[in-house]
Amino acid sequence: MTAQKIDPTATNSAIVADYRARTGGSGALFERARKVLPSGITHDARYLDPYSIHVAKAKGPRKWDVDGNEYVDYFGGHGAMLLGHSHPAIIEAVKRQMDLGTHYGSSHELEVRWAELVCELIPSAEKVRFTASGTEASHMAIRLARAHTGKDKILRFVGHFHGWHDNVAAGATSHYDGTTTPGVPQGVADLSILMQSDNVAAVVKMIEERGDIAAVMFEPSGASWGQVPLPAGFVQAIRDVTKKKGVVMLMDEVITGFRWSMGGAQKVLGVTPDLCILAKIVAGGLPGGAVAGKREILDRIDHAATAAKKQEKIAHPGTFNANPLSAAAAVTALTLVRDEDLAEKANKTAAELRKALTEVLVKESVPWGIYGQSSTFLIYPNPTGEKIDPANFEPLKSGFDKLKGGRSGPLAGKIRMGLMTHGVDVMGSPGGFVSATHGGAEIEKTVYALRETVRALKAEREVKAA
Repeated sequence: MTAQKIDPTATNSAIVADYRARTGGSGALFERARKVLPSGITHDARYLDPYSIHVAKAKGPRKWDVDGNEYVDYFGGHGAMLLGHSHPAIIEAVKRQMDLGTHYGSSHELEVRWAELVCELIPSAEKVRFTASGTEASHMAIRLARAHTGKDKILRFVGHFHGWHDNVAAGATSHYDGTTTPGVPQGVADLSILMQSDNVAAVVKMIEERGDIAAVMFEPSGASWGQVPLPAGFVQAIRDVTKKKGVVMLMDEVITGFRWSMGGAQKVLGVTPDLCILAKIVAGGLPGGAVAGKREILDRIDHAATAAKKQEKIAHPGTFNANPLSAAAAVTALTLVRDEDLAEKANKTAAELRKALTEVLVKESVPWGIYGQSSTFLIYPNPTGEKIDPANFEPLKSGFDKLKGGRSGPLAGKIRMGLMTHGVDVMGSPGGFVSATHGGAEIEKTVYALRETVRALKAEREVKAA
């Protein structure tokens, strides 16, 4: 008796089967990738079971995979592409710089102009130091805060993401109880005080009563670019108590910077932190990050300032800090953001998109929620079957565990694959970033994709009508 052969691609889901049928080239590349790359990917957010798409090119609000499928793109370079893909002015600036040199190992004029633009646009930026990524900026900002205050503890909030380095690993995407993650000593995790953001009074009391807090670090959008929004008055309350106690207010504007407004979330909120970290848009979609803030804090990495005060200078090397290619893209991008108010354009489109997607859920009687801030949108797929009226969805009523902790898994994967089958690519939340190049045609296609996806999920009994 011969053993029965099992087709590894077989599935009882029409959504997954359709996705596989359309993306054979990506499937083949995944088989190559998994032999040399852990999980076959280079960033955890790109993980999708059975595999993610492999993209061949991108332009404006759209991109094309290796199979020739076209997508309205809401991945947006992980939030970096406010100007859309392959913006002509960015391409021209980078090509021009390529001819002049890719890495001087020396200072150059573009880095000076880049810093001037950051200081012009970001309210808290009296001085700025460039890094190669947001994670590096996060690491440097924490070090600066500790040196400036002479304190060790960092007060952070569960679910708020500040990069992948040891100081901020616990509590970002897991280990919300503050226990450590693999590879990070518990002693390092213990340097963080992890709190929920829904009780502002408790946070204020903690800061007032402790004397060992160097900085309070948070995303002004709420956890993970707004998956769990902050309650009203949170940011101002933190500003008031940190100023009173001499604690560094450290605002993570890696995503919100230049997206919430040309001056970031801090300009919209009218609250100026002591330090902020920037990345993504700050480098025009190329690799790059920055720490910006008060002169007296940034002076801890200044040779002359520390010598004058007889302080030990904080060392800060970095092979690709203010790389000429990134600087060329950044100067062009930030000038356009300033002169054309691209953040406001993207915000307007995103508001229209959120409204249109909500109407789909209402008409299809699907008890999910659509929400988001600025130029983002998020789909809450109601994993626990709450009674939700999509026309009046209030995310904070669902609580952290459902908004952040309970939204990933097979259903989210099917939503993504369903949308991709109909020409729309979103992040795993699911949700995404709207660029200044998205418009009516992209909204129309996204509405169609969501409608067809929820109908397919109903057919597979993954979704029950309200």
